[in-house]
Amino acid sequence: MTRTRAEAEALPDPDAIHPVANKPRVVFLKPLLDSLPEIRNVEVGAFTYYDDPLHARDFFRRNLLYNFGASGAKLRIGRFGAIATAARFMFPDAMHAMEGPSTYPFGILGGGFLGALPFADYPFKPGRDTVIGHDVWIGMEALVMPGVRIGHGAVVGARAVVGSDVPDYAVVAGNPARVIRRRYTEEEAARLVALAWWDWPVARIARAIPLLVKGGVAALEDFAARQP
Repeated sequence: MTRTRAEAEALPDPDAIHPVANKPRVVFLKPLLDSLPEIRNVEVGAFTYYDDPLHARDFFRRNLLYNFGASGAKLRIGRFGAIATAARFMFPDAMHAMEGPSTYPFGILGGGFLGALPFADYPFKPGRDTVIGHDVWIGMEALVMPGVRIGHGAVVGARAVVGSDVPDYAVVAGNPARVIRRRYTEEEAARLVALAWWDWPVARIARAIPLLVKGGVAALEDFAARQP
């Protein structure tokens, strides 16, 4: 079917839960989160999507592990991210106390075990926010551990276990995930972060797509200097 000019020039709606026609496996996470007011410790930027052939709309129930809210830590995901099937994010509430000889969480059994030592007295480490930058691609079945920062423009390989911070525009893979290459030099990555194209108006981003997909840093800087 031939599209009309208006259809061809229409910009995607960031508030559409299913942004791709006839593809229910793809969901925009921000409007999906907005429909779940009970989840208060997660933030997601516009245009970040999750792809799953079976459980796309269940992302916040199935893919956020141990999100009990007790630690106070948040998961912050930036704009224009791409998250593949079964990628998961661990919250600090999964962590057991490790200062004594045993890591067993006796108190969850209640009764005398909980009376012997209330959970408030367990030496849990304070939880840090987990921060996923803008324009991050997370591969299938990757696991992001609590409190890490994945930098802007980074790529996380399939089934990687991310237990430490990932630099901007780095590619990581493995268990534990390690940097296998840099998409750009540190100097170029800093220039891209300074451009912050993900914060531009959507119409401006649309005009920049050829450069975002196939151009270089200097060309994108030149575009930014010339375009309103």
